[in-house]
Amino acid sequence: MLRARTAVQTMPVYHPPLADREGLRFDFNENTNGCSPRVLDRLRSLDAERLARYPERGLVEKDVAGFLRVDPEEVLLTNGVDEAIHLLCTTYLEPGDQAVIVVPTYSMYRVYAMATGAQVVCVPSGGNFQFPFTAVIDAISQRTRLIAIANPNNPTGMVASEDDLLQVARSARDAAILIDEAYFEFYGQTMLHARREAPNLFVARTFSKAYGMAGLRAGVLIGDAGQMKSLRRAASPYNVNAVALACLPEAQLDQEYVRGYVAEVLESRLRLERALLDSGIQFWPSHANFLLIRVGASGDQAVRFVEEMRRRGILVRDRSADPECNGCVRITLGLRKQTDLLLGAIQEAFEELGTTRGASLS
Repeated sequence: MLRARTAVQTMPVYHPPLADREGLRFDFNENTNGCSPRVLDRLRSLDAERLARYPERGLVEKDVAGFLRVDPEEVLLTNGVDEAIHLLCTTYLEPGDQAVIVVPTYSMYRVYAMATGAQVVCVPSGGNFQFPFTAVIDAISQRTRLIAIANPNNPTGMVASEDDLLQVARSARDAAILIDEAYFEFYGQTMLHARREAPNLFVARTFSKAYGMAGLRAGVLIGDAGQMKSLRRAASPYNVNAVALACLPEAQLDQEYVRGYVAEVLESRLRLERALLDSGIQFWPSHANFLLIRVGASGDQAVRFVEEMRRRGILVRDRSADPECNGCVRITLGLRKQTDLLLGAIQEAFEELGTTRGASLS
């Protein structure tokens, strides 16, 4: 009888609740305004002949490399950041190796690492979800072959300092160090410049968040040119579809659109933070396009809050299952006019649940 490997049989399953998403999408950290008009124009220009051809990513990789100001040999386009994580795991992990992650964080680090048969070492975040630098250093062993760090982190929005991240890379020279910068545009700081100081350091970016192209599944992995050769061997030559490749250059060219959207998100985030502070609702300051807030002492209260928000046409994400996140929900931020609706709905939901403590949010 055919049987999957034990590691695959026992690893956790990530089922994002994507069904029945009618309403304002504040649950998956997507761009709430959609992609650039230039991207839509490019989509409309695609013809049947273009879609009949196998995709060729080389020219677009050079374009992306120029935009990022790195060498083309340091860049690999991927089917979203998920594929970048998967490639790093399959390239550098074997059964018996160790992968280190800081929890709570993005679930797929653990899933892909476990699929290789490696042991996943989960390091709890520090107080208030601070990056636990000392604990991460202490977790590094001779078996450590991968360390994955989201910066800013999801679902907390917290960040690690450049010095801490570089020291982690230097302390684990035999491990691939992934710095997942999916929310870079909202944070503005990057570890790209450090790749020459630490050849074991990789940076991942996505076009799913600020660029509004989550449906096209386009990501990019940047690292030492020598190491990228190994990753290319593991990657499919047709991993990024032709539609995404056609749209990426247009998305990059329309930085005015990206800057405008990011500015609205940052303003919306500040408005929500101020409203929660005035109302005595616990939250954690974020460097991304979302906030993690505690709506109650239990997961049941988080579920009720999510349901009350859905009744008002707004989707938010219950994160109670994450370590130290019991009673917490994550709320994506978007346009100014959407934030007006969001604040009013949160106020009503808290009143319905009897948890309002202080000034009005709206």
